[in-house]
Amino acid sequence: MEQFFNDKIITAARFAKALGHPVRLHIFMLLSSQSHCYSGDLSEDLPIAKSTLSQHLKELKNAGLIQGSIETPKIRYCLNYENYELAKKIFSEIFIKN
Repeated sequence: MEQFFNDKIITAARFAKALGHPVRLHIFMLLSSQSHCYSGDLSEDLPIAKSTLSQHLKELKNAGLIQGSIETPKIRYCLNYENYELAKKIFSEIFIKN
Protein backbone atom coordinates (compact mmCIF):
# COMPACT_ATOMS: atom_id res chain seq x y z
CA MET A 1 0.00 0.00 0.00
CA GLU A 2 2.90 2.40 0.71
CA GLN A 3 3.87 2.46 -2.96
CA PHE A 4 0.52 4.15 -3.57
CA PHE A 5 1.61 7.18 -1.55
CA ASN A 6 4.46 9.52 -2.40
CA ASP A 7 7.39 10.18 -0.08
CA LYS A 8 5.92 13.50 1.10
CA ILE A 9 2.71 11.84 2.31
CA ILE A 10 4.61 9.03 4.05
CA THR A 11 6.92 11.55 5.75
CA ALA A 12 3.99 13.73 6.84
CA ALA A 13 2.24 10.69 8.32
CA ARG A 14 5.41 9.72 10.22
CA PHE A 15 5.73 13.23 11.66
CA ALA A 16 2.00 13.42 12.48
CA LYS A 17 2.06 10.06 14.25
CA ALA A 18 5.04 11.17 16.38
CA LEU A 19 3.28 14.43 17.28
CA GLY A 20 -0.07 12.71 17.83
CA HIS A 21 0.32 12.38 21.59
CA PRO A 22 0.01 15.37 23.95
CA VAL A 23 3.24 14.55 25.80
CA ARG A 24 5.25 14.28 22.58
CA LEU A 25 3.71 17.47 21.25
CA HIS A 26 4.61 19.22 24.51
CA ILE A 27 8.20 17.96 24.31
CA PHE A 28 8.45 19.07 20.68
CA MET A 29 7.07 22.52 21.51
CA LEU A 30 9.41 22.82 24.49
CA LEU A 31 12.44 21.99 22.36
CA SER A 32 11.31 24.29 19.55
CA SER A 33 11.15 27.20 22.00
CA GLN A 34 14.78 26.70 23.06
CA SER A 35 17.49 28.75 21.42
CA HIS A 36 19.89 25.88 22.12
CA CYS A 37 19.72 22.26 23.13
CA TYR A 38 17.84 21.32 26.25
CA SER A 39 20.24 19.82 28.73
CA GLY A 40 18.67 18.30 31.75
CA ASP A 41 16.07 15.89 32.94
CA LEU A 42 12.79 16.42 31.11
CA SER A 43 11.05 14.27 33.70
CA GLU A 44 11.40 17.23 36.07
CA ASP A 45 9.23 19.26 33.66
CA LEU A 46 6.66 16.55 32.98
CA PRO A 47 4.49 14.63 35.45
CA ILE A 48 5.31 11.21 33.96
CA ALA A 49 7.61 8.34 34.82
CA LYS A 50 11.11 8.38 33.34
CA SER A 51 10.40 5.13 31.48
CA THR A 52 7.32 6.68 29.87
CA LEU A 53 9.28 9.80 28.97
CA SER A 54 11.95 7.62 27.42
CA GLN A 55 9.37 5.95 25.18
CA HIS A 56 8.01 9.32 24.03
CA LEU A 57 11.51 10.60 23.29
CA LYS A 58 12.22 7.42 21.35
CA GLU A 59 9.14 8.00 19.19
CA LEU A 60 10.21 11.57 18.40
CA LYS A 61 13.77 10.42 17.65
CA ASN A 62 12.58 7.55 15.43
CA ALA A 63 10.46 10.01 13.46
CA GLY A 64 13.56 12.16 13.00
CA LEU A 65 12.06 15.19 14.73
CA ILE A 66 14.57 15.36 17.60
CA GLN A 67 18.08 14.21 18.30
CA GLY A 68 19.86 13.53 21.54
CA SER A 69 23.36 13.02 22.78
CA ILE A 70 24.45 11.54 26.07
CA GLU A 71 26.80 13.70 28.11
CA THR A 72 26.93 11.84 31.38
CA PRO A 73 25.09 12.40 33.61
CA LYS A 74 22.77 14.36 31.31
CA ILE A 75 21.30 13.89 27.88
CA ARG A 76 21.02 16.86 25.57
CA TYR A 77 17.96 17.05 23.33
CA CYS A 78 17.59 19.26 20.29
CA LEU A 79 15.26 19.53 17.39
CA ASN A 80 16.49 17.96 14.21
CA TYR A 81 16.30 21.30 12.39
CA GLU A 82 16.46 19.79 8.91
CA ASN A 83 13.35 17.69 9.61
CA TYR A 84 11.76 20.52 11.59
CA GLU A 85 11.92 22.70 8.48
CA LEU A 86 10.70 19.80 6.33
CA ALA A 87 7.73 19.24 8.66
CA LYS A 88 6.83 22.94 8.57
CA LYS A 89 6.99 22.91 4.77
CA ILE A 90 4.96 19.73 4.34
CA PHE A 91 2.27 20.68 6.85
CA SER A 92 1.95 24.20 5.45
CA GLU A 93 1.40 22.67 2.01
CA ILE A 94 -1.21 20.29 3.40
CA PHE A 95 -3.12 22.99 5.26
CA ILE A 96 -2.87 25.75 2.67
CA LYS A 97 -6.18 27.07 1.46
CA ASN A 98 -6.83 26.65 -2.23
